[in-house]
Amino acid sequence: MLKCSQISTFVKNTDFMSKTDLLIQENIATWLSPFFDEDTKNTIQKLQTSNPEDLNDSFYKNLEFGTGGMRGVMGVGTNRINKYTLGKNTQGLSDYLHQTYPNQTIKTVIAYDCRHNSKPFAKIVADVFSANGIEVFLFEDLRATPELSFAVKHLDCQCGIVLTASHNPPEYNGYKVYWEDGGQLVPPFDGEIINLINSLKYTDINFTAQEKLIHTIGKDVDDVFINASVKNGSLEVNTAASRENLSVVFTALHGTSITAVPETLKRAGYTNVHLVDAQSEPNGDFPTVKSPNPEEPEALKMALDLAEEVQADIVIGTDPDCDRLGIAVRNSDDKMVLLNGNQTMIMMTKFLLDLWKNKGAINGKQFVGSTIVSTPMISTLTEAYGVECKIGLTGFKWIAKMIKDFPALDFIGGGEESFGFMVGDFVRDKDAVTSTLLACEIAAYTKANDSSFFKELIETYVEHGCYKERLISITKKGIEGSAEINKIMESARNNPMTSINGSKVITVEDFKTSISKNLLLDTSEPILIPKADVLIYTTEDGSKVALRPSGTEPKIKFYISVNTTLSSATAFIGTEKTLDDKIESIIKDMKLS
Repeated sequence: MLKCSQISTFVKNTDFMSKTDLLIQENIATWLSPFFDEDTKNTIQKLQTSNPEDLNDSFYKNLEFGTGGMRGVMGVGTNRINKYTLGKNTQGLSDYLHQTYPNQTIKTVIAYDCRHNSKPFAKIVADVFSANGIEVFLFEDLRATPELSFAVKHLDCQCGIVLTASHNPPEYNGYKVYWEDGGQLVPPFDGEIINLINSLKYTDINFTAQEKLIHTIGKDVDDVFINASVKNGSLEVNTAASRENLSVVFTALHGTSITAVPETLKRAGYTNVHLVDAQSEPNGDFPTVKSPNPEEPEALKMALDLAEEVQADIVIGTDPDCDRLGIAVRNSDDKMVLLNGNQTMIMMTKFLLDLWKNKGAINGKQFVGSTIVSTPMISTLTEAYGVECKIGLTGFKWIAKMIKDFPALDFIGGGEESFGFMVGDFVRDKDAVTSTLLACEIAAYTKANDSSFFKELIETYVEHGCYKERLISITKKGIEGSAEINKIMESARNNPMTSINGSKVITVEDFKTSISKNLLLDTSEPILIPKADVLIYTTEDGSKVALRPSGTEPKIKFYISVNTTLSSATAFIGTEKTLDDKIESIIKDMKLS
């Protein structure tokens, strides 16, 4: 027999499903109307008989803007990437631009990556903008996302769009919106635009292009962007000889970075660069990898094999739209080891801080940006240099917002755990072009000074504490998966853990309610950053566990961070194992394995 609470849940779930079923039927009826093309209607009718489950998933909700814009599987329906969902978003954005910049010439720039349909999707977006009297600069071929961010300001545009789904599987595509500062949309603009989009009917979309308003761009912007990348990513301490002496293996993982990274390295003076030829040609199928994500060790296997063949000092791989990078360097035993995003961020930040310090440029008016789920070590590191570390929500749009919100402060750099970094403010999104160069600069300098990238990382741990992080992602697809993720977060929020792996929980930070509770003192204080569906537990021994539903994938993510002191470089292996064992114990205690 069902208990009262179970009956209540059952009724709520039944009510939810009936409302969802009704919405699905209403959406399908709309998409079978005369406005939609015959191919779309034929596909819907086939799905009704051949795959009703997929049909329901295609129409049960509208695609939403997450931490990295709007991403989804390509296909028909409101919950898919197609000409109509892109068209509706672009129509709403066009209307908002006219409201925001009345009686002005409005300009936008559009780029796209290597994914299937990215080029025709980009033209559809350009058509809708131009149909609404907006001038469009459309890249002639695929380009890296950081170049799009740069181009927004360089071309004095009010808006920018890039068609990409970052590192998602081949069946995905996406739509990222940038504003006049070159950063992605943030509040209040995102909410206002979404409300406007939701108020539109599909029949409001104007697809009739004004071709005279669409201009093709290419090498003229490339040259300026690459030169700016060389200027911002170079360390003044290096010499021509130290750069020539560094052996680099680079893989584009079939993505857009091939259009910018090799030339950037060449102009910076790196002549010993080995490309993974089999992964250099852009290809939306990503045929040589299971996932085009440099966070995944398997994605860099071909690059690591080549590194052994040519005895390279460093391996770097970038994701399809070239905003993330994965790095491997040689450890104390001369073996290639993969760094995680937090380690990369720590090293890049340290060397930028050293550069500023050695120039006598640190005066208390600088800051570094990071995020709530990245390593706490970043705050410890910046504090040692007398530089503030500003912490925001997940996603580089929040770091870009910091630059805009604090114009009197110099932005040194910023990073997050998900393998992204931004050097200076000439680009306002994570930038694997400039960051690849900076990684090589660090490797070249340390090699020339009888050290290495890896040794400097360990010495940084000795000085500031040894931190270890791990991310556990659990995939929950479809309608039921979304409900299950919500249930996990609700349960964690209503019944917070009081201890983790035997260590008392000191604080519970709930970014949805904007309240941080100290469980030991029984006090609370406000969280002074925007709301988000994130919970962070901090324990008595300094461990942290964050829970967060992904904003771009059907996943719930658990971020685990532990730390301890490191007495010497020789003690690193044992200390690292201790921290790894501690993470495993936390995973077991929380039943995440």
